[in-house]
Amino acid sequence: PIIADYVAKNLDIGENAVVVSPDVGGVNRARALAEVLGTPLAIVVKRRPEPNKCEVMEVIGDVKGKTAFMIDDMIDTGGSIINGAMALLDLGAKEVYAGCTHGILSGGAPEKLITSPIKKVIITDTIPLPGGKTDGKIEIVSVSSLIADAIRRIHSEASVSEIFSKHWKGQS
Repeated sequence: PIIADYVAKNLDIGENAVVVSPDVGGVNRARALAEVLGTPLAIVVKRRPEPNKCEVMEVIGDVKGKTAFMIDDMIDTGGSIINGAMALLDLGAKEVYAGCTHGILSGGAPEKLITSPIKKVIITDTIPLPGGKTDGKIEIVSVSSLIADAIRRIHSEASVSEIFSKHWKGQS
């Protein structure tokens, strides 16, 4: 919900946008975001020939001339999300944004993302950014209000899952 709110309020992705899952395993997450933003969905199909290496096999869905927003649960080395972005641009996407819940950003990931063709990367503060380097391209959004709401709900014996269900039904 935090990333969806950020995208809706801060990114001018326009009406000609598409939400993209960077892999088949993230389709449910991407579909939920696409529903909230009112966009179509595309999927990057990739394979991993070895750890921390990925090859884009194909993209399912129309991205030509569209602003793509890739959403994932985490970005570690940055290789998968960058390769996915390059594949989207090769297929005619106008520009690519990316977002994830957990920005692990190990090794030289921050530098790779900053120099990549991705226009902006939105991550939450669930993990501190190594070295704090963002160069304005990596935007960090706080999960504090979400956690505070969850704690309040637990303390008052209210539904925690309602935090998410209200948002996904457009009632945030």
